[in-house]
Amino acid sequence: MQAFLKGAGVIGTKPAKEKVAAGTSGENKKQKSVPWVEKYRPKCVAEVAFQEEVVAVLKKSLEGADLPNLLFYGPPGTGKTSTILAAARELFGPELYRKRVLELNASDERGIQVVREKVKNFAQLTVAGTRSDGKPAPPFKIIILDEADSMTNAAQAALRRTMEKESKTTRFCLICNYISRIIEPLTSRCSKFRFKPLTDSIQAKRLQDICEKENVHCSSETITILINVSEGDLRKAITYLQCATRLTGGKDITEQVITEIAGVVPPEMIDSLLAACHSSSFEKLETVVKNMINEGYAATQLINQLHEVIIDKEDLNDQQKSAITLKLAEVDKCLADGADEYLQMIGLSAVIMQQFTQSS
Repeated sequence: MQAFLKGAGVIGTKPAKEKVAAGTSGENKKQKSVPWVEKYRPKCVAEVAFQEEVVAVLKKSLEGADLPNLLFYGPPGTGKTSTILAAARELFGPELYRKRVLELNASDERGIQVVREKVKNFAQLTVAGTRSDGKPAPPFKIIILDEADSMTNAAQAALRRTMEKESKTTRFCLICNYISRIIEPLTSRCSKFRFKPLTDSIQAKRLQDICEKENVHCSSETITILINVSEGDLRKAITYLQCATRLTGGKDITEQVITEIAGVVPPEMIDSLLAACHSSSFEKLETVVKNMINEGYAATQLINQLHEVIIDKEDLNDQQKSAITLKLAEVDKCLADGADEYLQMIGLSAVIMQQFTQSS
């Protein structure tokens, strides 16, 4: 019996070793392949693109090793999180950075209980330690609350007292897309900085730099398409570029590859939808919408592109355009709430058909 058990133990240990070995090699591979968004994230404040006011204030703060409570707001992909992380690294150095910075994202639980316990406890910790390079370490910690506009009002209200009480040892940095969703008592306690949408030239320069470093062949026309598709979000543009590079396998990246990766609805398909609306045939309209949904195109993407086309339509008057755009807004809200794409697109197309028949 003992021999059998010993044998079973020996058999059981061998695969375990193999699994461990396989796991470690897999981890090494993962560490090597870093997403380009993280690889080319600014390492210092000076590398942040196009946000001159924020960079100027932070540089002065870094020189004096002092920092106010900050509130960064603006569109996604404009460098809000990258800026404060770069500033924190410059302030504390690599050793103290992990001890002195607490970063909470929207994916973390940030209800009133977390603010009262985790944030409050971290804020109450005393700061100690010196930088290994001999530079003076600032006498405070930084708490970064990313996506702060998704926090509940109760959680935001719980922050007010902590921000005041622990002001000697803690600085807060709130990051959000919509400043209107941050309660007034918090905005009044912070220095507000608006992050502007990145210009096409700034994005093009950054993307071309990445292409050169990664040996990617991408024409200026393709980069222009990439910028248009990403809608001012540099993070999205870099992700699309990396996806296109993996897809083409080192070959030249074409405009068609970018539009396919981004899920852009082809202009021919939009033209066919508008032609079906012009025809006043509901059967034809139903067939076109079914084909579009079956092709896998996102209804939200179609709405964005339809909006631009409708606004530029010359055979519709302002009243008809406003009726269609009002329906576009309603459909967009319904889709955000999880409504059926097919039904919403049929409803939208029916309104467009109605407006077309009135103009003819």
